[in-house]
Amino acid sequence: MNNIKIVGVGSYIPDIIKKNEDFLKSEFFNQDETAFDAPPEVIIKKFKAITGIEERRYVGSELNMSDIATFAAEKAIKDSGIDPETLDYIIVAHNFGDVSHDKQQADTVPSIASRVKEKLQIENPSCVAYDLLFGCPGWIEGCIHSFAFMKAGMAKRCLIIGAETLSRVVDPNDRDSMIYSDGAGATVFENIDSSGGILAHKSATYAKTEANYIYFDKSFSPKREDDRAYIKMYGRKIYNFALSKVPEAMKSCLEESGKSITDLKKIFIHQANEKMDEAIVHRFFKLFDKETPSDIMPMSINKLGNSSVATIPTLYDMFLKGNFEHESLKLGDTIMFASVGAGMNINAIVYEI
Repeated sequence: MNNIKIVGVGSYIPDIIKKNEDFLKSEFFNQDETAFDAPPEVIIKKFKAITGIEERRYVGSELNMSDIATFAAEKAIKDSGIDPETLDYIIVAHNFGDVSHDKQQADTVPSIASRVKEKLQIENPSCVAYDLLFGCPGWIEGCIHSFAFMKAGMAKRCLIIGAETLSRVVDPNDRDSMIYSDGAGATVFENIDSSGGILAHKSATYAKTEANYIYFDKSFSPKREDDRAYIKMYGRKIYNFALSKVPEAMKSCLEESGKSITDLKKIFIHQANEKMDEAIVHRFFKLFDKETPSDIMPMSINKLGNSSVATIPTLYDMFLKGNFEHESLKLGDTIMFASVGAGMNINAIVYEI
């Protein structure tokens, strides 16, 4: 019986480490341009307690997002052992395109997916490359796209990439700038004669009142010299939204898969905020009147920060490559991918290894 399975994974983690103490000289302002009434060391301490982030990774000035997306793709293709010319789709999930180190404007023409295909030197014109903008849940949504294509008989192999260079779209005078990071993760899906694979998926967009919880706007600094826009968010609103919507979507997805809550071995959730992720998973298990297993949720945010669409594929690659001591998965294990982000979008996949 044919099923849609991940046959290759790869990631690119930038070399530049930005630690919390590197922000000690930063000037942070509120949305109304008033200065915080606490020194940077107090702000950073509270930030660490809430988000769990100790450090994050940034790309070097010589690299763009399409470059690191390609690096992750090359590793995933090598891991899969396939001929890249046999790929039917290349889907790149991102939010801001290529933002060069010395420029202020995002560049998405041609698409990032077309650039990745060029960098991979794939000649096959039937390998269709396109970008997917779906906020932080973009990589999962790309996986769902590939699942639909393969189930419909339109594809056999798909390359799904999540990549971002958020360090180039953050306001240095906004406390939230410490959340964001850079990175890329990639997976190759194939329709193969095997058990397991994608068992169920759920997606949703809440936009009536929630669309602008994450948005683009000018710097919070009253000393700003231009109206350049940066990524902004209403953190408390996002937290409350995530806790009210994501666990229900995860529950619906699990029930549709036919699996039990006790079947779940791991949950790979978007690395957005450690406390928020813990609260989401805890509430998810409470919906089944179960206690949350202590080892259910691998986390990378403490060292890698929030790289948006790249967090889950990067985390999954790290896990499979043995970066989490004494933790592993075996054939037949059931896992879940889940995310929430700009839009406001949420999604989940139940997957059998």
